[in-house]
Amino acid sequence: MNAQNAVTGKSSLAVGLQITDLHVLRGMRLVINGLSHQQQPGEIYCLTGPNGAGKSTLLRTIANRLPVANGYISCAAPVVYVGHNDGLSGSISGRENLKGWAKINGFSCLAAEIDKALASFAVTSFADKATHRLSRGQRRRLALTRLCLAPANSLWLLDEPNASLDQASKAILDEAVIDHADRGGMILAATHSDFAAAGSPQFITLPGWCE
Repeated sequence: MNAQNAVTGKSSLAVGLQITDLHVLRGMRLVINGLSHQQQPGEIYCLTGPNGAGKSTLLRTIANRLPVANGYISCAAPVVYVGHNDGLSGSISGRENLKGWAKINGFSCLAAEIDKALASFAVTSFADKATHRLSRGQRRRLALTRLCLAPANSLWLLDEPNASLDQASKAILDEAVIDHADRGGMILAATHSDFAAAGSPQFITLPGWCE
């Protein structure tokens, strides 16, 4: 089978995300071995499994950050990836980080939309500070604020999204995830903690490294 990753955001497929017989290598090690998965708009999935099972690898592969060794990935929606690394430039403000990210990804960077996104994750009070001055939890909330600028039908790929968040921030994230699903978006999250329980997430368990 040919190795393909067709994350275009412009497909007319009925299935939002289609993964077929996916194989992914990290170095010489086969980490993802023949995974197949279909996800419809409005569905929330959580990736579970032991450390090293390939949860982060799978998310990064769907996001086109790692190559497919064999198999096929197709996504009918724009993809937004928030990984372990918050990806913020420490020398500029959170607001400028958000505007720059939106512009690069072709999303709205109008001031009103930026303000709305900042308010959604309760980060307005420190949005104009250089991000190197912020706490780890504040930086995480700023990174998650990007989700609010993505189209309603987008696929959110979230790697340990609750990391460094307090309970109030976790509740804000859960509300955002459930609202996104209700509007026809998709969420695929790797997490070790309770996540969007009110949204009745489904689960994919990765067994661990393959020889």
